[in-house]
Amino acid sequence: MRFDILTLFPGIFDGFLSESLLNKGLQKGLLEVHLWNFREWTTDRHQSVDDRPYGGGPGMLIRCDPVFRCVEHVQQQGERPGQLVMLTPYGRRLDQQLVETLANYPRLVLLCGRYEGFDERISEGLQPLEISVGDFVCNGGEVPAMIILETVMRLIPGLLGDDASAREDSFSRAGQLEFPQYTRPREYRGMQVPDVLLSGDHQEIARWRHTMSDLRTRERRPQS
Repeated sequence: MRFDILTLFPGIFDGFLSESLLNKGLQKGLLEVHLWNFREWTTDRHQSVDDRPYGGGPGMLIRCDPVFRCVEHVQQQGERPGQLVMLTPYGRRLDQQLVETLANYPRLVLLCGRYEGFDERISEGLQPLEISVGDFVCNGGEVPAMIILETVMRLIPGLLGDDASAREDSFSRAGQLEFPQYTRPREYRGMQVPDVLLSGDHQEIARWRHTMSDLRTRERRPQS
């Protein structure tokens, strides 16, 4: 699967792409990530990408021209154009169902905003899928793009050591939270591993996990 990330700060991703499962997936060729800087599609010597909003107000907006030119160039790369995604506070809220939808695309092109956001005509003209990672505001779209990458890549076949791990994650099972899990030692500071997990009775363990998943979901996500 291919990810193209369009940003003003590609260096933010250097450490992120060089660690853990993501880096292993890149090394194995299970996914590829390409970084693009909007400034390379500016036309003035200062590489200006922003300007003051019409009508006044604080901050600066990212201008249409470098974004349109960058997107049009990037979409011509690779075998086919990607699904365009804009990271924005007013987009559709990211959940596991949307992550699974995104994972079905062979290619995602992620637009990362900064400052006070994008000129509205970028959304109007490019018609991206607009996504918010939560009801809060980040300094830019880079961290939300990392969240998209982290969540979607887990669903790429062969990337996790055991594909069942993704199926058992919280929210992957009809919106249920994951059951509690334990490892060695059996006792720690007076806290015990539940006996059922040591019983070797796999049917009983499965029933316990289902019950605990339901209980945790009702307690922590009563609105679900």
